[in-house]
Amino acid sequence: MALEFDMTFDPAYGHAVQIAPNVLRLTVENPSPFTFHGTNTYIVGEHALAVIDPGPEDEAHLAAILRAAAGRPISHIFVSHTHRDHSPLTTRLKERTGATVYAEGPHRPARPLRIGELNPLDASADTSFRPDVALADQALVEGDGWTLRAIHTPGHAANHAVFALEGTGLLFSADHVMAWSTSIVAPPDGAMADYMASLDKLLERDDRSFLPGHGGPVTAPQAFMRGLKAHRKMRERAIVERLAAGDRTISEMVRAIYRDTDPRLHGAAGLSVLAQLEDLVARDVVATPAAVAIDAEYWLR
Repeated sequence: MALEFDMTFDPAYGHAVQIAPNVLRLTVENPSPFTFHGTNTYIVGEHALAVIDPGPEDEAHLAAILRAAAGRPISHIFVSHTHRDHSPLTTRLKERTGATVYAEGPHRPARPLRIGELNPLDASADTSFRPDVALADQALVEGDGWTLRAIHTPGHAANHAVFALEGTGLLFSADHVMAWSTSIVAPPDGAMADYMASLDKLLERDDRSFLPGHGGPVTAPQAFMRGLKAHRKMRERAIVERLAAGDRTISEMVRAIYRDTDPRLHGAAGLSVLAQLEDLVARDVVATPAAVAIDAEYWLR
């Protein structure tokens, strides 16, 4: 299927939007080319509540979460991954509520840095985050009238997890699957092989709707994920074609493959090309050194 993105979304900053029975969405006012209108925080439950992805350090958003709780206890905090638009507010929310924090684990790269390699994503990582409970894949956490299942979905980040609200068909997909854009997969934090395997893992499920970390719901997740897979395969073919045409740096490939993309996103596009190159090399589709002649100054800026 052709991949179609849904750009219609009202963030309703500062206001809790009910999107399902006992599920509220709050959007942080941190819009950017990478976060769309902002990061979504979800509140689950009727009496004692769970908060999914508190978001970045933002005083107004903390106040909005507590206001939406309306005096009800927040007993659980779930964090999908440790990028700074999702996890840093966890500490202050825990201090205010005494909630237990659940996540896959602390921040870590998907692979070690190579000799001489710098990590352009250091500034985006919440390296101080530590969950109270490290969730195993498929772990179930029961609250007051709700149960969330943790599903490990590495790719966008090595410690990325999504959370299924059992018995509802709803899955909180964070940055793994979003209706407004493809997910950034950027080494060394992320890995393309992991991302594609995680898509296959979710394709085995029958969830009826995904509630992502940015933008509105994915209302036909199975068809959309098949489209995401096809899109990644198309990008892979384009990279192989650029190598055959003589390109030897990521910057050359990005200029050709992403010529219609907002230039502000070319750095992220370069990291996605790197992720696909690493996967192609690992699968012996292309060979080093030509395929990994990385124009570091380009994709680090």
